[in-house]
Amino acid sequence: MRNVHFLSTLVAVLFFVGCKSTYLVGGNRSITYSVNADLPADTSIVNYYTPFKTAMEGEMNREIGFSEKFLNKSRTEPEFLIGNFFADALLEIGKKVDPTVEISFSTKGGIRSELKKGPVTVGSLFELMPFENTITILEMKGSDLLILANFIANTGGQPIGGFVMTIKNNQVANLMLNGKTIDPEKSYKLVTYDYLANGGDNVKGLNNPLNRINTPILVREGLIEYVEQLTKENKKINTQLDGRITIIQ
Repeated sequence: MRNVHFLSTLVAVLFFVGCKSTYLVGGNRSITYSVNADLPADTSIVNYYTPFKTAMEGEMNREIGFSEKFLNKSRTEPEFLIGNFFADALLEIGKKVDPTVEISFSTKGGIRSELKKGPVTVGSLFELMPFENTITILEMKGSDLLILANFIANTGGQPIGGFVMTIKNNQVANLMLNGKTIDPEKSYKLVTYDYLANGGDNVKGLNNPLNRINTPILVREGLIEYVEQLTKENKKINTQLDGRITIIQ
C-alpha cells in the first residue's frame, strides 16, 4: 500500500490550510470579517500545499480493483450487497491476524457509502469507511454470541460473515456456524472494529470477551489491501446476496 496512512492525516491538514479565514484579536475589541469567495487566497499557503494536494488526489484516484456490479446500501433490508462485501472483507482481514477467526460483524450505520459498478479507487474505500476505526479480534463465549445474534435480530439484521441466521418476530429463529448450532459453553473468535467492541451503536454481547486483540490496522487500510489482493489474483468484486440473514413471517 502506498502512503494511505499518511493521506489520512494529510486530508485533515489540507482542510485547515486551505481555508481562507482571516481574523484579528485586538485587546478587548472584537472585529468580524466576512469570509466568502471574494476573499483572496494566500498564495504562499496555496503554493505550499498544492504539491501535497496533487499527490493526495493522485493516490485517491488510483484504481486498485473492479466491481462487477453496483453494491447498494440499505437501512431496512436484513442483507444487502455492500454489507456482505464489507463483512466478507472484514472476515478475511481478521483471518490474516488470527487464522482461527470464524465470524465477522459490523453495523449498517458503520458503512458510510455504496460502491459503484466499475473501477474501484482508493478514494471510494475511504468513503466507505472514513473513520479511524481499527481491527479488533474478540474471543467470546457462545452465550455472548447468542446475545449478539439477538441484537442483530432485534435490529432487523446487520452485516455479518461466517454464519447464517434466520429471524422471526425480531428474534433469532435459527443460527448456524459451519452447519452447527452455537454451543453456549464453547468459545468463538469474531472480528469487528474497536468502535463496536467498545460498545458503539449500542451493540449487545461484545462487552465481556474472554480475550481481546487490539490491532493497529485501520479498517479502510485492510479494505484496500483486500481489494488489491483480489486484483493480484485476477479476481473482481462479485458480491452476492446469499441468504446469510433471512427474515421469515
